[in-house]
Amino acid sequence: MAKFTDEKLLSLSFGAAFSDGVSLSDLEALHGRFKDGDGWLRKNAAEGVEGFGWINLPSAKVEEIRALSRWLATRESIVQIGIGGSALGNLMLNNAMLPPYWNELSEKERNAPRFFMSDNVDPVDNRAVWNLLNPDSAAFIVVSKSGSTAETMANFLFFWEKLRDKLGESAARERVIVITDKDKGILRPFVDEIGCKSLVLPEDVGGRFSVLTCVGLLSGWALGIDCDSLLKGAGAMDKLIASTGQVLSNPAWVSSGLSYLHSKKSRNMSVLMPYVDALERFCEWYAQLWGESLGKDGRGTTPIRALGAIDQHSQVQLYTEGPDDKLFTILTVENNVTDIAIPAAPQKSLEKLSYLYGTSMNDLRNSEALSTAAALVKAKRPVMMLKIPKLDAYRLGALTQFYEYVTGMVGWLLEIDPFNQPGVEQGKNYTYGLMGRAGFEDQADEVNKLSALISNNVTEA
Repeated sequence: MAKFTDEKLLSLSFGAAFSDGVSLSDLEALHGRFKDGDGWLRKNAAEGVEGFGWINLPSAKVEEIRALSRWLATRESIVQIGIGGSALGNLMLNNAMLPPYWNELSEKERNAPRFFMSDNVDPVDNRAVWNLLNPDSAAFIVVSKSGSTAETMANFLFFWEKLRDKLGESAARERVIVITDKDKGILRPFVDEIGCKSLVLPEDVGGRFSVLTCVGLLSGWALGIDCDSLLKGAGAMDKLIASTGQVLSNPAWVSSGLSYLHSKKSRNMSVLMPYVDALERFCEWYAQLWGESLGKDGRGTTPIRALGAIDQHSQVQLYTEGPDDKLFTILTVENNVTDIAIPAAPQKSLEKLSYLYGTSMNDLRNSEALSTAAALVKAKRPVMMLKIPKLDAYRLGALTQFYEYVTGMVGWLLEIDPFNQPGVEQGKNYTYGLMGRAGFEDQADEVNKLSALISNNVTEA
């Protein structure tokens, strides 16, 4: 089985990823395009072109973020207000790096604030978050580059009013941190008007690539996540990619090349299936990164989030015997710190379970991962096995940089711009029109005309 290995970061096995018109020689033939794509990514990043700045984040200055995180760490609760790239990266970091049920732990066990995310515009959820807080000891981070994202700003206006009513504006502003553009948008004038704390979003980094900016690092440090190691791991992965010029020795080139080649063979779905609960939110983050970056001009592949072993019991039937339209990546962690030895039971009625007695839950889960991969191979489905030595901040940073690079490279191979999102912007503009924002009246008219088609032919039960 062809394999890339670096014990410090990850291993990618891809011998089972070739089928129906996708061969090893096809992958190797992309060498020139990989070299050109890497040059394109790095040249634009060096020149500060919008969208490419994520490549430089491992070496970016973070002193201001770290300093503000020290104050944030003194709060009892943190509420981050954002959506999409302003939320998913934080949830991914917290899921991977913090103990499960974080907010349920005692203050002594946490030794850090509780964390809440206000992302979807849901009145039930927002009221529940507010009712769980002591406003005097809480902090609110609002994240929006433009300050005009309707969902984020609706949630912010709710919490901002509650804070003002409870504490008065002077005290309320001391509990708010705004993360936005340096000069543009609605929130920068707001910062200037009330004098609240603020950090600047890098102009050349898009939202879905922003987890290693202040968007993710600020609350990450405050919650005790080792963000220094996170950045070091991302930097190590970038250095490895940049210094490895042979296709089969470069994991990011292999992954992006196979994704591209299979998409050309109508395998237009990309399944990422980790076998550890702490990477469930990583799949959520990946799905936005992949879908919003690559779904353009009738091209791209649909990201599918799965979690082993749960989705063996909900999706693998489709994967093995449904249409051959997917490329699979099974993600595992080699050495998990926590384990449980499965105990024996004295009841005679449970004797048939004795094959489990004394074995490890982690061994069982890893066996499930290998079994799923083998079942897919038997069904002649293309599979990659991605393994990290252990789940810590260093490897999580490397994995983050890996998938951001792979996404950018697949965009290059597909000849699309992976750093814009025109489809998202259209939906935003329609929302502005329907909600009465000045200057978007024509967008409301267009929605109303299209809604006639949507509401045609109604059936009810």
